[in-house]
Amino acid sequence: MSSEREISDTDAKKETGGGRGRGMKILIGCIVLFIVIIAAAILTLSVATISPWQDAAYPYTTSYAVSFPEGEPVNIGTTRFVALSYQDEMVADVDGNREKLVIGEERRFAERRVRVTTLGFTIIETNFQILMKYKGARDNRAYFDLTVKTEKQVPEFLVKRLLPPAVDARPI
Repeated sequence: MSSEREISDTDAKKETGGGRGRGMKILIGCIVLFIVIIAAAILTLSVATISPWQDAAYPYTTSYAVSFPEGEPVNIGTTRFVALSYQDEMVADVDGNREKLVIGEERRFAERRVRVTTLGFTIIETNFQILMKYKGARDNRAYFDLTVKTEKQVPEFLVKRLLPPAVDARPI
């Protein structure tokens, strides 16, 4: 009778150990799947600027101290921006629309709508409006105070992900 008990105890230990190993494999598989989904979401993140919806209100405002490389085109989503300065003046070219600014002058750019998608799903779509105050140029960079007004709140991590590396933006 004692040999039967020993066999059943040994079998029980094997089953328990096997259950832990299987559970660990499932946990690792779930973690790997989660990492793959996150990587795919980041890699498929896209931004498009489109015509705005009419009569939008802008209850959300965020301000940044921003610098752009002078004379180099910078794409933010599908919007192309180029800053060229000469002495105390700067010409900002936004999608072919040129605006001349002097130091301290503020300019309001036309309303636009942004649509951010990932994995084929729209994660945010909102109207926005940009106000820029030219601060000057130094070291081949144009400096601005930038105020972004939006219809919906946009998460900070998403804003940082949308800006190209050439743009230095710091919340103020």
